[in-house]
Amino acid sequence: MTGMSITWTLRHHGWAVCAVSDSNARAEAVVSYVTGGPEAFLTAVANLVLGAPETRAEFEAEPTVYRWIFKRHGTNVDIRLLEVPSTKLSDEVGATAWASQQPIDALARAVVRAFDAVAEEHGEGGYRATWGRPFPHIELAALRTAWRGTGRPQARFE
Repeated sequence: MTGMSITWTLRHHGWAVCAVSDSNARAEAVVSYVTGGPEAFLTAVANLVLGAPETRAEFEAEPTVYRWIFKRHGTNVDIRLLEVPSTKLSDEVGATAWASQQPIDALARAVVRAFDAVAEEHGEGGYRATWGRPFPHIELAALRTAWRGTGRPQARFE
């Protein structure tokens, strides 16, 4: 339960790679801009921080889908990243690309740092030009607020 890191790397128009690692393993998920993958990911982590017992997010990779499954256990979270051949298939068909148990604080910190780094590297215009969608400011701010525990919203973000 240490050394968690997440990076969000824009590759070329409409494509990114999300790399996740801990002291035991590393995995990469390819992400297409055809769905709101970054927004869903940030929202899922924010909801987890706010107390949701389980949250999920998907990264579309056309046709592969990467599914993040987060299950809370007190102040820790079991994280699974599944690689599934198609969005139409169930989790059971997928292969576990990466799994870890981390403190929720470590997960939130890693996600906030990943998106802060992307914003710093590309800026608003560069992110939009490369990714093809606006930077997820609202979702990142919601996660940051939930993580800091100040001004916590009473309801989950949708």
